[in-house]
Amino acid sequence: MTDYQFYIDGEWRNASSNEWMEVKNPANGEIVGRVPRGTADDMNAAVAAAKAAFPAWNETSVEERTALLKKVRDGIVDRQDEIADIIVQELGAPISLARSKHVQQPIKEMDDMFDDLENVHFEEDIDGTQVVKEGLGVVACVTPWNFPLTQIERKIGPALIAGNTVVVKPATDTPITAVLLAEICEEAGLPKGVFNLVTGQGSQVGDVLTEHKDVDVISFTGSTEVGRHLYQHASFTIKKLILELGGKSPLIYMPGGDLDYAVKKSMDTVVNNCGQTCSALTRLLVPREELEAANQSILNYYEKNVVIGDPTDPDTVVGPVVSERQKETVESYIQKGKEEGARVLVGGGKIDREGHYVEPTVFTDVDNKMVIAQEEIFGPVLCVIPYDSLEEAIEIANDTEYGLSGAVVGPSDEEAIAVARKIRTGSVYINKSGKSNKAPYGGYKQSGIGRENGRYGVQDYLEIKSIYK
Repeated sequence: MTDYQFYIDGEWRNASSNEWMEVKNPANGEIVGRVPRGTADDMNAAVAAAKAAFPAWNETSVEERTALLKKVRDGIVDRQDEIADIIVQELGAPISLARSKHVQQPIKEMDDMFDDLENVHFEEDIDGTQVVKEGLGVVACVTPWNFPLTQIERKIGPALIAGNTVVVKPATDTPITAVLLAEICEEAGLPKGVFNLVTGQGSQVGDVLTEHKDVDVISFTGSTEVGRHLYQHASFTIKKLILELGGKSPLIYMPGGDLDYAVKKSMDTVVNNCGQTCSALTRLLVPREELEAANQSILNYYEKNVVIGDPTDPDTVVGPVVSERQKETVESYIQKGKEEGARVLVGGGKIDREGHYVEPTVFTDVDNKMVIAQEEIFGPVLCVIPYDSLEEAIEIANDTEYGLSGAVVGPSDEEAIAVARKIRTGSVYINKSGKSNKAPYGGYKQSGIGRENGRYGVQDYLEIKSIYK
């Protein structure tokens, strides 16, 4: 077992309390390592270091900042196998997914951000006024456990490029990946205080960031419930908030579209990462007359693709959820769905093996008013919802407090786009389209504030100054 440390002001430190938190493997309960249990004093030290480093970093040229971030990117590439192994151990992600999605995705996102910087104008002339865009100050990056590298990369990359300094507070379930990233940042030569990392309980160190007078931006990814809490408490010091919150995203299958592809599209997001993805397409909307055909397509997919097993096995598709707490939450929703009268098409039982495993479950003939169709389950659970007209499908898709993602599979791109324009969500996939890392990503309604990726990700971390000449 390895003991890890904080990274504050260019130094590795233990917690001032000398207390530790164990990180456990959700597949077998083994202790992966220990990280310091941070205190308010530790977080205050990290913020002070970031504040002191900000003026010099903000005055460093964009080219110099970018060059250092490219070294961070290269460091991730060099240690990608090690990072993937840690993600398997602390998250329970299958090794094939850890390598392809958890590690390769942030590398690709950084590459695309660098490529898109030519479209970020840090200075421009507007009617004789010099408009300067610069860092805001200290950015608190509070990140979730479901994508322990990607979610940090999406924050620190654009924040540092924009001239800010950062304090990272990773999730308690998956903090070791963040420590490896801190090592990479040190090896890349980031000046001391530019990147700081403190591990610990959110109630003990996370809340310190929310109300800290020297923290200028809160960048948070996680549940809408926690986002509301941050929104309220950040108001005391008028901080800028960048929030990527929950989702209950719909996929509308239109008559004449590719039904098997629509099923695969939604099921992939529910099965991969055990459905622990805020943008998962957890509501599949199908015409009532095609409901049974959709059900059969789902059963075919399940038989061919759902392989539950040891996450270190390359053939495993479904590993454990992150913790016993998360397992209990997901299973309580499955029970609620049964009580509400939704029909279990497949799954819904218990998995008899060591670890926090949840059987992927599909409910069919679901009413959108049901709890399982309205609340974010954050597990491998899909709701199949029938509709009687396209207008009703759009109404059902929008009948949620969330608006993070969505998809439309239709007979043509033109018809699908016409429907996509009516869905109140931050992003929509059309038929077999893929995601561009240069396009803005974020939510409508209670799915968040602000955008990530490419130029839009950088712009959210910039303050604007007008110099009248």
